[in-house]
Amino acid sequence: MQIIMMGTGPFAVPTFESLLESEHDVVVLVTRPTPPARSRSKTPPSPMRDVAQAQRIEVLSPEDVNSEAARTQLASLRPDLYVVCDYGQILSPEALGIPPLGGINLHGSLLPKYRGAAPVHWAILNGDQQTGITVIHMTPKLDGGPTLTMRTTPIGERETTEELEPRLALLGVDPVHEAIKMLADWDRISPIGTQQDQALACRAPRLKKSDGAVDWTLSASRIFNQFRALKPWPGTFTQWDRPNGQKLRLLFDEIAISNDAAPKGAEPGSILVSDGTSLDVVTGEGVLSLLKIQPAGKRVMAIDEFLRGYPIPVGDRLGN
Repeated sequence: MQIIMMGTGPFAVPTFESLLESEHDVVVLVTRPTPPARSRSKTPPSPMRDVAQAQRIEVLSPEDVNSEAARTQLASLRPDLYVVCDYGQILSPEALGIPPLGGINLHGSLLPKYRGAAPVHWAILNGDQQTGITVIHMTPKLDGGPTLTMRTTPIGERETTEELEPRLALLGVDPVHEAIKMLADWDRISPIGTQQDQALACRAPRLKKSDGAVDWTLSASRIFNQFRALKPWPGTFTQWDRPNGQKLRLLFDEIAISNDAAPKGAEPGSILVSDGTSLDVVTGEGVLSLLKIQPAGKRVMAIDEFLRGYPIPVGDRLGN
């Protein structure tokens, strides 16, 4: 089968590599244009482009995959199928209609739950105990096509997005090949797959840097889920108004839910314990222990080292 792979981020890499080793012919990789370098010495990573170049696969990077020029170029390749994963552009009906079999999309959630750009983050943020991957037959509606294959997996109690995403990427490899076989055997007339229950659909929008700010009125478990979901980006952080009047942003590198209870009437964000080796903070429900912290502009520090340089007294408050 002639396949055009569409993907940009690391989530798509295992599937791309497996297709390159399969009996299918991957004729080209379509990926997002490389953004400008953040500095003279640092080019933004492009994992899919790196794999394609190592395997001498042609790479296309249209600014708009739905433009007439891009569609003409894709049509000239005479693909049977698109395989789309972590690409970053939504295909128009005209672009999606080029391959006779349309396209399949590997998505990092159990659809219709968490449609959108950040499904893994939102599953952890909401405290879900289970997630998975779904391969759909694509339609113009974002993540709304019929389900072809699906796999589930538990989410670890302390598992972060940084840990879960690679697991899901690997979990999706075999289902993609199963979906391709389903389409290869399809008569192109009968309905294929299982229609999603639209009443269960929910969104998983792209995160912003501001989403990492801690609201100490939330529960300790909710803040802990926020930390897990937003690691490594945008990270979870708070602000400390120092006695000298300066404000210091503190990025959390490791935290835990304390077994201690907050005193009645203690204000969320207030320091409950600061004894040189521990730093515990009151939340809206429960107590959080800060284990590793990165002060703005500094490196990550274990909490005892941090407190030697930044002694925060009991009773001080974190947050705006």
